[in-house]
Amino acid sequence: MLPSSSTARAGAGASPVDPFRSVAPGEPSSSSSISNITQAFPFSSGNPRIEETRGIILLYRHDGDDAVSIAPINLPVERKPLVCVLGVPNHMTYADFCRFCGSFIQHILEMRIVRTDGMEDRYSVLIRFDSQDSTDHFYKHFNGTRFSSLEVEVCRILFTVDVQYTGSIEHAQASPCSSTEQPACPVCLERLDQEMGGILTTICNHSFHCSCISKWTDTSCPVCRYCQQQPEKSNCFICQTSENLWMCIICGFVGCGRYKEGHAISHWKETQHCYSLEVETQRVWDYAGDNYVHRLIQSKTDGKLVELNSHCRHANDCKGSCECVDSGFSEALLNSRVEAIVDEYNELLATQLENQKMYFESLLQEVQEGTEIEISKAAAKAVPVKKMQDKLDRCVKEKKFLDDLNDNLLKNRDVWKAKIFEVEERDKKASKLKEDKISNLEEQLRNLMLYLETKSSNETEDGTVPPLSINSSKP
Repeated sequence: MLPSSSTARAGAGASPVDPFRSVAPGEPSSSSSISNITQAFPFSSGNPRIEETRGIILLYRHDGDDAVSIAPINLPVERKPLVCVLGVPNHMTYADFCRFCGSFIQHILEMRIVRTDGMEDRYSVLIRFDSQDSTDHFYKHFNGTRFSSLEVEVCRILFTVDVQYTGSIEHAQASPCSSTEQPACPVCLERLDQEMGGILTTICNHSFHCSCISKWTDTSCPVCRYCQQQPEKSNCFICQTSENLWMCIICGFVGCGRYKEGHAISHWKETQHCYSLEVETQRVWDYAGDNYVHRLIQSKTDGKLVELNSHCRHANDCKGSCECVDSGFSEALLNSRVEAIVDEYNELLATQLENQKMYFESLLQEVQEGTEIEISKAAAKAVPVKKMQDKLDRCVKEKKFLDDLNDNLLKNRDVWKAKIFEVEERDKKASKLKEDKISNLEEQLRNLMLYLETKSSNETEDGTVPPLSINSSKP
């Protein structure tokens, strides 16, 4: 871990002294009485790709409760001006945390960001104040409060007994320099002195003034761009393997290398995307030139970007992965060559974009030709289809005419049925009248016949014929 005090960049022969340690290295951290009321939490810091420092934080335990929970209301008697804020969400940047501390920033001497084992999505902050009174006020003001009104996570603060390192601090330091050299803030280039303001050491062991880092709104480090919120592990888009992965710089396709299933090189053959980034080493491979083309790599000493040594004495064997590339370059050389490197990359990018333009234009031409062929085939098939469509239209019209005719006939049938019914009723009435009239006439005829017979018989007896009278009745 990079110590952030005035001795942070001491020489290789000097013994590193960390400001968060309450005792000197090699001495017992606490008495037996203190060990009974404390609990150890393993922590780590640094960029795992470069150097990682591990240690143990001794915190005052809370009787009857987990030490990760909110600290006890009664302040420890042997407390020091050193606290630990546990479980800060990863999405809170360094600037967010500085703003959260608010007016207490001026009383803070040191802040160090560390990872606490078992809290991968959170980080912890070790804070050392200028006085015990400021520490107690900070604890009472922020312990148990929310980080923001939009979150449910609360600030959990525990008083710290000691910070012990189990790893080598020297390996996590920057390049050696004289013991009298004062480290400088990478932002304002002023010396990192506690008298000039609080000092914050990021999770990758780079130190800044709190006032300088509070203006950095990104979650990454301003020096090495190491992000405290690590992305999820990538997988091959085809076979889902997580080993030997390469990412296409042009479109972002992630595929496995040729020593796995070879999906990355298959993607190049299909799309002609020449440049691919090795996910593990961050090196760029050119499939067309069949070699590495990157010019900047990450230094294993301090995490900064340095130029790849094209004249490495092991170039024939190491292929750009030799550790001697860090020793042959300085920051002045990097600054002098950065403009040329930018021009080179711009030219490479322009060439690649032009090749991609030609490639996609050829694909577009093929699609257009295929579309024209399909259109011509469809037009050839459209002639009989049109005839069938015309015939179908005529049939539809005839069907409609027949349907209308049928409807009219059905309506006429109902009308004629009604007329026939009326005629039949009229005929029935006329037939009944005729039958009644015939019956009446027959009755009259029978009466007449009876009368004539009676009259003739009387005349025969008297010898005279009486006059005939016929009574006619109208029906």
